[in-house]
Amino acid sequence: MTYEEIFNKTKSILDAGDPAGFEGDFAIQVNIEGEGSGIFYIAYKEGKLAVEPYDYKNNDAALIVSGEEFLKIAEGKTDAHAAFFDGKLKIDGSVDKALELEKLIGAMKKNQEKKSKPAAKTEKATSKAASKSASKPAAKKGK
Repeated sequence: MTYEEIFNKTKSILDAGDPAGFEGDFAIQVNIEGEGSGIFYIAYKEGKLAVEPYDYKNNDAALIVSGEEFLKIAEGKTDAHAAFFDGKLKIDGSVDKALELEKLIGAMKKNQEKKSKPAAKTEKATSKAASKSASKPAAKKGK
């Protein structure tokens, strides 16, 4: 996987999410090592998310990780704590600020689940109503 693919996929994942309810504030540089190596940053300041392909000089923390592992974290498939303790993710700077990214991803995932649940309930309710009306006998007309 190239740097561009890793960056674009990360940006796509995070831009598609809804950070409602997340109240963190961080600037994290992501240093991709190995295949697709490169640097980009993710910042969440004053309710605005930025994912840009630049070196962020005044970051709160830097993550050092492979592209494959970082995408698993960004997608919510891998827990950042576990990756850190397994040695797959290194953090230079504030560990607390670095882990706010995981909290942001968790909030986005929760908001996505909330959006998909009501649609499923509405669909069930509509099909139940339709089956009830279909099973009722037609009303008889009076004389």
